[in-house]
Amino acid sequence: MAWQQLKINVKAEHAEAVGDMLTANKALAVTFVDAKDTPMYEPKPGEIMLWPDTQVVGLFDAADDLSFVIKRLEKAKALGKDFVHVVDQLEDKDWVREWMESFHPMQFGERLWICPSWLDAPDPNAVNILLDPGLAFGTGTHPTTSLCLQWLDKADVEGKTVVDFGCGSGILAIAALKLDAAKVIGIDIDPQALEATIDNATRNKVEDRLSVFLPANQPELKADIVMANILAAPLKELSAVISNYCADNGQLIMSGILVEQADEVMSHYAKQFTFEAVEVEGEWVRLSAQKNKTGAGEK
Repeated sequence: MAWQQLKINVKAEHAEAVGDMLTANKALAVTFVDAKDTPMYEPKPGEIMLWPDTQVVGLFDAADDLSFVIKRLEKAKALGKDFVHVVDQLEDKDWVREWMESFHPMQFGERLWICPSWLDAPDPNAVNILLDPGLAFGTGTHPTTSLCLQWLDKADVEGKTVVDFGCGSGILAIAALKLDAAKVIGIDIDPQALEATIDNATRNKVEDRLSVFLPANQPELKADIVMANILAAPLKELSAVISNYCADNGQLIMSGILVEQADEVMSHYAKQFTFEAVEVEGEWVRLSAQKNKTGAGEK
């Protein structure tokens, strides 16, 4: 089936209204993309952040007459008669296959591979994690996830208890279990993320050693390793909660942090943890630390 796209450049304050108008005019899907390559960081939980200059893209059937849609949009106060827009015709092809072919197995360190389920693992003897791209964050492609997977690849997690705080897709939890962790506790504010974590763990046959919780139901425990690949703001805000999960001499691994945010994040944990050298990948960092024995490091 062939498609066409209507692309409209607007200011952020008008983007959602324009998206609603496209939907009302029979757009099959509406997406928002950056119109001027402007980075956006630190959304609050549940917050939708849009770029100052946003491109709203409506997907339509190729048979739809977009001239009528454009005439209707010209009457909208948020746009006006001379609004900037482009209509693109999309080639009729198997888009599912095109999407699948854009993903490939990825290696992290020496042992870990992340493999889409429709492809054979390049090294059957490696630690292979079957993980398909989906709604929940975390397929290994982002530097923050890559940094955490590289740490796990080198770490000794056999027989240990691990907390994956902000588990998303469950990629870090599953990697730890594949590396013979005794058990992993996944915690996330999004119920959909917990479902994705369970589904992915089941696909990888490690669900029997995994437990997942919403923050309101999170258990009291002390873990050998605590991993938190979220963002700087919640890492600072929840420092007491995250620190409390870590046993004395336990290890804390944090990512989702920009280079310029590292010192401030570390300052929220410095009394209880001794930090190793910061690992950098692009503009992102991984912080690794060991928890001091009770009373050590306190002032």
